[in-house]
Amino acid sequence: MLNLPMSRPYTTVILAMTADGKISDVSRSGVTFGSSVDYKHLEQRVAEADGVLMGGTTLRSGETAMRVQAAEWLTARTEAGKPPQPVQIVCSASGEIDPDFPFFRQPIPRWLLTTPRGAEFWQTHAGFERVLTGGTSTDGVDFSVAFGELRELGIERLAVLGGGTLIASLFDLGLVDELWLTVCGYIFGGSQAPTPVDGLGFARDRAPRLRLLDVQRVEDEVFLQYQVRRSPPENLATS
Repeated sequence: MLNLPMSRPYTTVILAMTADGKISDVSRSGVTFGSSVDYKHLEQRVAEADGVLMGGTTLRSGETAMRVQAAEWLTARTEAGKPPQPVQIVCSASGEIDPDFPFFRQPIPRWLLTTPRGAEFWQTHAGFERVLTGGTSTDGVDFSVAFGELRELGIERLAVLGGGTLIASLFDLGLVDELWLTVCGYIFGGSQAPTPVDGLGFARDRAPRLRLLDVQRVEDEVFLQYQVRRSPPENLATS
């Protein structure tokens, strides 16, 4: 049984990456590279969630949301007393999302997590059922406040699908509980290609520590499940 935090959603990051640790190519084209097995794996994780969070850049690169389509997972959600689709939550400080994206025509509930400035456009335009400002800062979203609001609104389990900058912020604040990584048989290379966790990076004494829970190999892909350690990291000997 999951140990669900009471003040925020239990948060799981789900990503596919190349063997050299990239989540997209150097042009950030949003090209997909996981197999059909990885797609089914992702759909299952999404089906288990109450909400799915992605950054604005991730949405702009693909223009659609990952929704539940398989009959078995739709049935499982119904039997669990959940709506057919989890809430799709876009995080964008600017709020600049093209209202013509196919995302806005998908049969899904849509929320926006933004700043007061980013909310201005959507106060007079349709597209999102809820617009959450996550604090009062005009520079960025206060995730500690925002995650509390999500929990109050019934989001107990949150799946995060990217991108690397968003995920880096969540790790920095200690808001990630679990990590699913699919390692795929590609090499993208490129020093500017995005990784699962971008941002400024962590010094070794502040680096989040993970406990490996499960590993499975399916043909050329490896599926890894990690739990984020909450105890202080052990002292590491210097070389």
